[in-house]
Amino acid sequence: MRDEWSSEEVLRQWREGVGQGLVLLDGFHALKHALRFGAEVRIVLAEDPAAVRALAAELAPDVEPDVARLARPARLAGLLPRVHPTGVAALAVRPGRAAGLAALGSLPRPAPVVVLDNPRNLGNVGAVVRLAAGFGATGVVTRGDLDPWHPNVVRAGAGLHYATTVERITLETLPPGPLYALDPEGEDIRALTLPDDALLAFGSERHGISPELRDRADHLVSLPMRPQVSSYNLATSVAMALFHWGGPAAGQEGPA
Repeated sequence: MRDEWSSEEVLRQWREGVGQGLVLLDGFHALKHALRFGAEVRIVLAEDPAAVRALAAELAPDVEPDVARLARPARLAGLLPRVHPTGVAALAVRPGRAAGLAALGSLPRPAPVVVLDNPRNLGNVGAVVRLAAGFGATGVVTRGDLDPWHPNVVRAGAGLHYATTVERITLETLPPGPLYALDPEGEDIRALTLPDDALLAFGSERHGISPELRDRADHLVSLPMRPQVSSYNLATSVAMALFHWGGPAAGQEGPA
């Protein structure tokens, strides 16, 4: 167990990090993915650092040395609204916006960018980030007032924000590329080939794509759906579209 810091020092470091706007990584899987994909993790607190090290050794030996180096003992109950069952939380630096926008705007792209048009549900956005990371999408961008780096989004995304590019944009700052907007009146997606540089735009389940984004679309695309079924969940729609695009090449699978 790492106990070089006093309890007071641990709490001071944590509160300073929260005040600086560091990203909360809630639970072992969020920490694992953040470390695996190069996040600058500033502090890791664990109810039982030895148990977290053992979990890392079992499930993610590639990051076990980092977990062992960073984990400090602390009671999490007073620092978090709820303590994750794995008993660990961390704070990490949010990637720079300029670098993220540059990555989104670079052409040619190897994979589409997912555009979420005024999403409302934090958990759904996190699920989309997790899907995008798994499929190897270039990134996820959101329009509207929802912060895609909100702690609840990062929690639902299992820390995979660090495995792709996640930014909030405006209509004027959409990345380049042909815009495919999901819309019930669009052409059946099964008749199309989605290019690697596509922007795949999804509206909310209730309101769909906004009129201004619909007007900007190069293509309107629909998903197959049984009559009288109103809509799919947002993450389900994104998964269907990314699966139709193609996903990562065979042999690119990494650790879980």
